[in-house]
Amino acid sequence: MYIHNLNPVIFDFGILSLRWYSLAYLFGIVFGWWYGKKIILLINRRLQSNFETNLFDEYITYLIFSIIIGGRLGYVLFYNLNYFLTNPEEIFFIWNGGMSFHGGLLGIIIATIIFSKRKRFDKLILLDVVSCVAPVGIFFGRLANFINSELYGKPTDLPWSVTFPIVDSQSRHPSQIYEALLEGVILFLILNLIMRKISYKKGECSALFLVFYSVFRIISEIYREPDLHIGYVFNYISMGTLLSFVMFCSGIIMYLKIK
Repeated sequence: MYIHNLNPVIFDFGILSLRWYSLAYLFGIVFGWWYGKKIILLINRRLQSNFETNLFDEYITYLIFSIIIGGRLGYVLFYNLNYFLTNPEEIFFIWNGGMSFHGGLLGIIIATIIFSKRKRFDKLILLDVVSCVAPVGIFFGRLANFINSELYGKPTDLPWSVTFPIVDSQSRHPSQIYEALLEGVILFLILNLIMRKISYKKGECSALFLVFYSVFRIISEIYREPDLHIGYVFNYISMGTLLSFVMFCSGIIMYLKIK
């Protein structure tokens, strides 16, 4: 058993502080920009497309704002609507935490549709690029969740259990680590292998991202405590599971249309 004693703050300068969570976002964006350009070159060769890598710099700007705005609004709407209806000014207090992956995903899709129409480029290719690099951001994001002692797991007596003292004294599943491995490492390997296969079709990585992420998320939700202010939806499943099921169905439909 491990007793969690990690500090979410790296440096504290009084008014300003540097947190691991912020660093995770920063690294995910930088890696996505660097690796995304390599994926674009690969797609250009495979599909004989003509997306210029310098346009990807502008696309990254769209993605940054879409992730922040979509992630925050998703958390407000899906996870804590009643609270924010009472305290609407706190919607903008993102430094207090509260981001939704599914909201961020919707933000990315909307931003990609807008960008692709403006630049007259295939949105499926752009979404494929994002799908291949996103798992790295998810990986570091989940590690930051672990450091922050948030999104923790259900009680267990397994040898690798973790106690989060700021939560309670119980030994719990390190569900953040489970998600980092499943939604981060394994998903990254799967999608990048698909991207490099000879028979790759545009939109394939996007569809399979929806499918595999949702499966891995549903598995992880089995070991993760539901959000305290929501509990179980319909007294049976967590909100994360419900949203992931919708995501899974969307991915299957998209994949069948591509094939």
